[in-house]
Amino acid sequence: MPNIVIATNTKAMGKLDGSVKRKAYDFLEKLKTDDTAPGLHIEPLKGASDPRVRTGRVDLNYRAILFRLDPEGGDTTYVYMGTWKHDEANTLAEQSILRINKINGTVEGILGAINRVADRAADARPTSETGTAGSKDKPPFLVGVGFTTSDLVDRLGLDPALAEQALAAADDYAINEIAAEIDGWQGDALLDLACGTAIDDIREKYSFTDHPVDETLDEDRQILVALEHPASRMQFTYIDDSAELRRVIEGGDFAAWRTFLHPEQRTYVEKDFNGPFRLSGGAGTGKTVVAIHRAHRLWKQNPQARIILTTFNKTLAKGLEADLKILDPAVTVAKHPGDPGIYVAGIDKLASDIVTRASDLTDATAAVFGTSFDVTPKRNANPDVVWREITQSAGSELDRRLATPSFLENEYVSVVLANKVTTLEQYIRVSRAGRGVRLSRPQRIAVWKLIESFRRHGRTDSSLSFPELLAVAAEYLSLAQRSGQPFVADHVLVDEAQDLHAMHWELLRALVPEGGNDLFIAEDSHQRIYGRPVILSRMGIKIVGRSRRLTLNYRTTAQNLNFAIGILSGANYRDLEEGEESTLGYRSARLGPNHDRHQSNSIVGELDYIARSVRKWIDEGVEPETIAILTRGQNDRTQIIRALGDRGIEARALDDNPASTKHVQVLTMHRSKGMEFSRVILTGVDNAHVPSQAALRTVPEEERAQAELRERSLLYVAASRARDELVVTWSGQPSTLLGQ
Repeated sequence: MPNIVIATNTKAMGKLDGSVKRKAYDFLEKLKTDDTAPGLHIEPLKGASDPRVRTGRVDLNYRAILFRLDPEGGDTTYVYMGTWKHDEANTLAEQSILRINKINGTVEGILGAINRVADRAADARPTSETGTAGSKDKPPFLVGVGFTTSDLVDRLGLDPALAEQALAAADDYAINEIAAEIDGWQGDALLDLACGTAIDDIREKYSFTDHPVDETLDEDRQILVALEHPASRMQFTYIDDSAELRRVIEGGDFAAWRTFLHPEQRTYVEKDFNGPFRLSGGAGTGKTVVAIHRAHRLWKQNPQARIILTTFNKTLAKGLEADLKILDPAVTVAKHPGDPGIYVAGIDKLASDIVTRASDLTDATAAVFGTSFDVTPKRNANPDVVWREITQSAGSELDRRLATPSFLENEYVSVVLANKVTTLEQYIRVSRAGRGVRLSRPQRIAVWKLIESFRRHGRTDSSLSFPELLAVAAEYLSLAQRSGQPFVADHVLVDEAQDLHAMHWELLRALVPEGGNDLFIAEDSHQRIYGRPVILSRMGIKIVGRSRRLTLNYRTTAQNLNFAIGILSGANYRDLEEGEESTLGYRSARLGPNHDRHQSNSIVGELDYIARSVRKWIDEGVEPETIAILTRGQNDRTQIIRALGDRGIEARALDDNPASTKHVQVLTMHRSKGMEFSRVILTGVDNAHVPSQAALRTVPEEERAQAELRERSLLYVAASRARDELVVTWSGQPSTLLGQ
């Protein structure tokens, strides 16, 4: 049985309709079983540029282009390049070449004239005002920052004609235009060059070495070795089974992340770390993709391993599980934490499962609350209501600006639960580092009275808030380990980690022993829309020296990315180790139209414009369910749905579960976290709603800066949901976060 390698060549091959895709799958399935079957008609071509090239019959009208590799002493491997109509396939095959780039050791599949990077680079049409040539007063961009032809060709291995085109580009926007037309590592490398990334750093990122080819091997074996290169695997992948083959053939461009990873992403999937590792990066840079692939890699390496893949909430967790099953339908999804396989759940659900299955929580509750009691399945999921009732009924001696649900909940979680404070005496002495608001002794006494009332309310109601549940679960696990019982997990991976609070981290640290591949943390501090920053070292999680950042955006266009990054401009963000979080180097691999800003004189006018924009997209053939309208609050969401209905457009609110209906989606900016859509409208982006003045009024002055950062981050999250087009609307005065 021969091996099958699939090459992604979407720009050259174009889209096949569903019936041809199914036939291509059947053809490759038969080829994998027996390449001598007469119905396949695997045939060489006389006078072909590469003697390895073959064509095969997909049906009477279509043929596949393949390269056959027969290494000495090894099995036959076919590299499938795609399917075209009969005559076109034969013409392309005659001119096609499979070779190794001698500079960097990657495999290059050149499909006739249509896939030659020089021709395709020349077709790129820059949209910047400066065009693609330097002026007398200003040299071309790459030349101006010191790059030469030798750098690009002799050290990176770029196609010489592509390098010439890039070196003539007047600015980084023109280079972006060229890169958008080029498949694989060469296009991404151009984006790195446009950001001023050093040649040595690019070589390291793509795993290029000084001796990329083993000349002692025969040529076919050299190509097989080169197919394993991380940069080659951006475009080529081995197909191990029929299910994977069908997914690659039928998945389409949008599903390419499941199989083809950027070399940098693949590094973080496959590398073993000797302790906790943090992967950061902007929205759309593939952090979640890496986490999913890494969990799958750890499971494939040891199917008996106990792996936990968790995230901020249940909605995001459902998305992780769905993508994991798409990546590999045969993956073992564990039902409970501690079972072999990959357990996937929101982190609060994870804590609930641990507590529910615990044998005895007496000591754990005593340590957290100062007294033991039975924990029931009932949860108090909305502590804000309880805090509000307590402050109103108790006639608190606390300042009005501190007697708010937001301040009290943060104080309870970050100080009391995090330090296992059970008495007033402990609370008066405990450090409150990082809380911002200083409390006098009388103020601490007043706060403690409210906390005691909150705890009594829970005991009376037989309920726990989720932070309390997390504290009990973490303490239960810690006590179990001190008594000699094993840890629950071998590996823990957490996505959207920037929004986790102190008790989440207490639980995560208690799940897995310190050591190799223990904790993998994916986060973006710019997307922190809940809670306050946490310093991981204070939680016993040491990531110093084990932290990297992704910068290449795969989701949205360069135009949309520039708008989203502009929202963050001028703000000071800190990461999970209190280091400065920068957007420097963020760039997109895709181009599109500029975002559309529209100011209306009234809300009615704004609603009319939203409806016209949606109608235009639908008339252009955009599927309604890929269109999303994001609002700051739920009341605005309801108004939008009603207004669109009045204007003849069916829309639905997107709540806990992803919509299965063919309607325009309307959801809050908070709900859009972790999602993406083809077209996005941000509505109501005026100075009353964004930032929300109501939300800012509920926080003490000392915490206002953090609250404003969360509002800025929320708009950034919302803006970065758009893949192709972004519209921003408002009536009245525009939000100050929009800038110029």
